[in-house]
Amino acid sequence: MESDNFLRRNLPNILWIAAIVSIYFVLSSLIAPFSDGITLSSKIIGERLQEIGGFLFAILGGLAIIEIYFYQIFFRQPLNRTATIVTRAIQVAMGLLTFTFIIYFFNLTDLIKLGDSAIGKFVNMPVNSFANLQKSLISSKVATKDSAKMVAGIIFALGILVLYAIIQFASKPRNSRVGLAYLLIMPAFIGVLFLIIYPFLFEIKLAFSNASLGTQATKNAQYSLLFGWENLKMLFTGTVAKDAKFFEVFWRTILWTVINVTFHVLGGMGLAILLNRPLKFKGFYRTLLVIPWAIPTTIAAMALRSEFDSRYGLFNILLGNLNTWLTTVSQNTANIIGIGNGFAWLAATIGPVSWKQDPFWAFVSVLLANIWLGIPFMSVIILGGLQSISQEYYEAAEIDGATRWQQFRNITLPLLRPVLTPAIILGVVWTFNKFDIIYLITQGGPQEKTDILVSSMYKAAFQFYRYGFTAMFALVIFAILFIFTLFYLRVSDGLKSATE
Repeated sequence: MESDNFLRRNLPNILWIAAIVSIYFVLSSLIAPFSDGITLSSKIIGERLQEIGGFLFAILGGLAIIEIYFYQIFFRQPLNRTATIVTRAIQVAMGLLTFTFIIYFFNLTDLIKLGDSAIGKFVNMPVNSFANLQKSLISSKVATKDSAKMVAGIIFALGILVLYAIIQFASKPRNSRVGLAYLLIMPAFIGVLFLIIYPFLFEIKLAFSNASLGTQATKNAQYSLLFGWENLKMLFTGTVAKDAKFFEVFWRTILWTVINVTFHVLGGMGLAILLNRPLKFKGFYRTLLVIPWAIPTTIAAMALRSEFDSRYGLFNILLGNLNTWLTTVSQNTANIIGIGNGFAWLAATIGPVSWKQDPFWAFVSVLLANIWLGIPFMSVIILGGLQSISQEYYEAAEIDGATRWQQFRNITLPLLRPVLTPAIILGVVWTFNKFDIIYLITQGGPQEKTDILVSSMYKAAFQFYRYGFTAMFALVIFAILFIFTLFYLRVSDGLKSATE
C-alpha cells in the first residue's frame, strides 16, 4: 500500500522525467547523422549561458535595488532627527547616482552629447570609478582580468546593500497608501523608459539630422532644425524610396487600410453573429476560425506568395479550370441566344491573371492575403462583445415588435461600441503599418505599385540608407495615426460607455 501511494504521488514527476529523457534521445538520434561540422560544445554553451545569466542577473539586480529604494522611502520612517538626516542623505545620493547612470546611458548612445564638459565629467565619474576599481583588483591580484568586472560589480552591489542596511536599522515600519502602487508600477515604468520613450526620443533627434550611409550613420552626422526641415520638405516633394512620391503611396495606403479594415469588421461581424447563435460543433468552428490568426504571419505570407504564382499557384489553377469549363459550356450553348453569348463573355473575362506582374492584381493579392489573416482577430473580439450583451434586451425588443434589423441597429451596435472602437483603432494602426504581408508577397513590386508608407520607409532606411530622412518619415506616420485616433474617438464617442 505504501509503495502504491508513493507511486501515485510521484507518477506525474516520473512521467515528466521520462518525457524529457525521451525527447533528448529522439533529438540526439535525429541530429547525430548531421553533426559533422557543428562546432557547438559544452564550453561554448557554458560561456553563452554565463553571458545570458549575467545579463539577466544585472537586470534583476538593478530592479531589486530600485524596488528596495522605493520600499524604504514609502514604508520605512526614520527613528529620530539624526537618523532622518542620515537616511535622507543616503537616499538623495542614491537617487542622484541612478539619475547619473541614466544620463550616462543617454550620452553613451548619442541621445545627448556632453563631450568633455564639466557635466560630462561628472556623469562619467561613477563609471570611471568602476573602471578604476577593476584596475585596482587586477593590479592587487584579487581578481583576474576576466573576472574583474564581476568582482567589481559584486563589491558595488554589496556597498549599496550596506547603505540600505543602514537605512533599515535607522528606521521603523510605517503604512503608506500609495507605496504599493509605486512598487508595482516601477518595473513597468523602467521598461517603458528604455524600450519606448528612449527610442522615440532618439528617433526625434535622428529626424533632425543628415544621418546616412555617407555620414557613417550617426557617427559623423550633424543635427539642426535645418536638417529636419530639409528631411520634411524632401519627404513631401521628393521620392520616398526609388521613384514613388509620398502622396502616391499615401493614398494607396489609405485605400489599403480602408478596404482591409472594412472587410475585417464586416466579415468579423458576420462570423461572430453566426457563431453567437445556438449551433452544433460550435467549438470546432471557432477553432477553424482562429487558425489563420494563429499561424505566424511570416509562414502564412510565404505560403500565399507561392499560391499567387502565375503558372503553378492554386488561384491560377482554379481560374484556369473555371475558364476551361466556361469555354466548354459556351461552345455547347452557342446556339442558345443570350446564354451562349453570356458564357462566352465569361470565358473571355475570367481566367488566369498575372498576380505579380500586373500592378492591379499584385495589389489585389496582398489585399486578399491580409483580409484572410485579419478577419479572425476581429471576429473573436466582436464575439466576446456579443456574448456580454444580455438576452433580456432582445426579449424586450421582440415583445415590442422590433425586427431583427431594428434589434441589431438599436441594441447590438450601441452595446458593441466600447468593443468596436478600440478594435477598429487597433485594426487601422496595424493595417496602416502592415509591412510583413507587402514585403513577403510582392516586395512592393511591380515598380513600387504595391508599396505602402511603411514599406517605402523600410526601403528608404535599408536600401537607400537615408536614416535621418527615414526617422522624419516615421514621425510623419506617427502623426497621421495619432491625429486619426483623436478624430475617431471624438466622432465615435468611443470612450463613453454603452449606457451613456
